[in-house]
Amino acid sequence: MDSPDSQDRAAWAEAFRCHVEPQIEVLLRVARTLVGPADAEDLVQETLVRAWRFMDRFDGRHPRAWLLTILRNTNMNMHRRQRPDSVEDIGSYTGARPAFAAEPASIEDQVMASFLPHDLERAVRSLDPKFRTVLLLIDVDELTYAEAAETLGVPVGTVMSRLSRARDRVRRQLRPQFATATTGGQR
Repeated sequence: MDSPDSQDRAAWAEAFRCHVEPQIEVLLRVARTLVGPADAEDLVQETLVRAWRFMDRFDGRHPRAWLLTILRNTNMNMHRRQRPDSVEDIGSYTGARPAFAAEPASIEDQVMASFLPHDLERAVRSLDPKFRTVLLLIDVDELTYAEAAETLGVPVGTVMSRLSRARDRVRRQLRPQFATATTGGQR
């Protein structure tokens, strides 16, 4: 079924409201991680169009996993020559506005973001894209290992391994700075 008839339209719309709309914020976060803020809304919009088109194939279970699969496949179709597992500029997320009427960050979140050390941002930015992407999907976008694996099209073990390595590399880069800060410059 490509489009609901008038009798099914109400049920179809209700299923979409129930299962898809609550996941839009997650889709936007993941899309920004995959393609950057400039293309994220386009990717999510195309994902939502495809989700609507295939609502009759959705069984109602695991809507986030279903939508992340659509998002990944849509991204690959839209950017066949680009790898979907890289983030080029972590700094471009600063001040990004939410779309689709999503709630803006709370005042607390905004204040905490202003205190994020530049060294941490630099350490994350210096990671190889495959490690940086996993770190952002898990620690920033708050995906589960399984969701991140589904989004990237890699096994869960690969996600866990990349995340461990990414965190370790960030820690190693920050450790000298924090050792100096806590000892007052004396070692």
